[in-house]
Parts: sequence; C-alpha cells; structure tokens
Amino acid sequence: MPVSVVTGGAGFLGSHLCDKLLGEGHQVICLDNLITGNVANIEHLAGNPAFKFIKHDVTEYIYLPGKVDFIYHFASPASPIDYLELPIQTLKVGALGTHKALGLAHAKGAVFLLASTSETYGDPLVHPQPETYWGNVNPVGPRGVYDEAKRFAEAMTMAYRRYHKVNTKIVRIFNTYGPRMRIRDGRAVPAFLSQALRNEPITVFGDGSQTRSFCYVSDLLAGIYKLALSNESGPINIGNPAEMTVKQLAEYIIKLTGSKSTLQYDPLPADDPKVRQPDITLARTKLGWEPKVAFEEGIRLTLDYFKKAVLG
Repeated sequence: MPVSVVTGGAGFLGSHLCDKLLGEGHQVICLDNLITGNVANIEHLAGNPAFKFIKHDVTEYIYLPGKVDFIYHFASPASPIDYLELPIQTLKVGALGTHKALGLAHAKGAVFLLASTSETYGDPLVHPQPETYWGNVNPVGPRGVYDEAKRFAEAMTMAYRRYHKVNTKIVRIFNTYGPRMRIRDGRAVPAFLSQALRNEPITVFGDGSQTRSFCYVSDLLAGIYKLALSNESGPINIGNPAEMTVKQLAEYIIKLTGSKSTLQYDPLPADDPKVRQPDITLARTKLGWEPKVAFEEGIRLTLDYFKKAVLG
C-alpha cells in the first residue's frame, strides 16, 4: 500500500485530496496546523485505519517514521482574505514549509508534488496563460506575499530536483470550487453563494468584467493524481479553460438560487488579475487529462453544500 503525506490536508483541496488518495488505495498521513484548515473537513475519516491526522506546523522540522512514497505539499493560506490577514505565515509556509517538506521527500526517496497556483502569473499580459509564461507579479504589493511565496516554492522545488535529484512535480492550480470551501473565503464562488443565499448584495469588484475560469474539485484532483503518477515534472496547468466574467458568475448564481440579491460594485483590489484562463495543452497531451464536470453541474453540487453551511 503506497503511503502518501498531504500537508494542509484539513483544508478545502487537501481534504478532498485525502479522500481521493484513500479511494485509490493509499495510506494517508494528513499534516495541518489548522490555521485555515478545519477538522470538520476530515472528521468523516476518523476511524479509518488507512488515515492518520497529525496537527503540525510544516514550517517546523517534519519527522515521520516508516516509508513515505508521495508527498503532496498543499499547506498554505490560499484565499485573498487569508493571505492578507496572514502575510508572514503565508510567506513562511511557501519558503520554510516547502523546504521542510522537500527535506522529507529527499530523506524518504519520495515523489514530491507542489501545489502551486495560477497566481504565479500575476496580472497576466499573456492570455490564456501557458506554463512558459513567466508572469507579471508585483512583489511589493499586498498580493505579493502569496504570489512570491509560490514562486519561491517552485524555485526551491526545482533546486531540490536539480541538486538532490528528488522526483518533483509542480502543478499550477487555477480557480477551483466545490464543497468544503469556507463561507468566509474571499473567493468569488463562496462569497457569491453565501451572499445570494442570505439575499444580501453580491459584492462585485470593479465593473465585473475581469474573467475567471472555474474548475470543479474532482476534475482538479483527477489531473493532480495523473501528474503524480506520470513521468512529467511540470509545471503543468490544471484548470478549466471555460472562461466567464465575474459579473456573469454573480448573475448566474442569483438566478440559480432564486435570490433577491442585487449587485454591489466595490473598488477593484490592488493588483487584482484582469483575466485568468489556463492553457491546458500540456495537461491534455502529456497527462491525457481535461475537465469533465460542466460548470452548471459543479455549481449545483457546491450550492447543496452551501445551503447546509449557510442556512443550516
């Protein structure tokens, strides 16, 4: 039975990844300090003999006895609210946390997969964004703490690959949504769903013409698992290239929920990307992966979760 370590395993993506790996026959060790993670996301795994949760800050030395075959480094605040409130922790987990997790991979001879982000492209001047694009990032802006933490994490991962010959992989994750997202997440899907269910004004930044591309969580994890088992090292974009404006998203959610909400336009935050769409040519050709869940289906599944979370 392969042994997989998931850092940030009690978070939105991390907890779904734990489920995915257990379903694929892995033994899973979940590490999380619960700064933004939540034990509620993994409580259904309590008592599963193949699952173990350890509360641990991965910026500190990681000791695990026994064999480890895969390390999925997903630990990090990942929403604008989180990394603006936790800027130093965000930088530390991208730098020190990545270093510690890579050290474990080196010691165990494990495959290491870094969860990077489309934010490495910043406010892009190339559209859609291919992996060859180096990005347009403001390193001293408020979003820089997340963007640069992930860019440093990628550089550290490549250094371990080149110098220590660790089998590393980098996935650049584009906007992903699904059950277990936090209500107060700050990203568009949970914010709009929560506001619509409460019949509150939906907060649209700028004029709402900025675009995003939304990938359902099961599609994302299918791509990540294919990358982990492949001979590819990446970076590889995993996301859904179906693009829509933020205003279109808000209007769709109002219609879907039957909400009385109206749109409220607020100033655009500093360095907010104007466009975001993955070029998934590499994922298609190298991994044989592309998204399968239509937005209409995925958002309904997500709405079911938010109805329980928001309305009880």
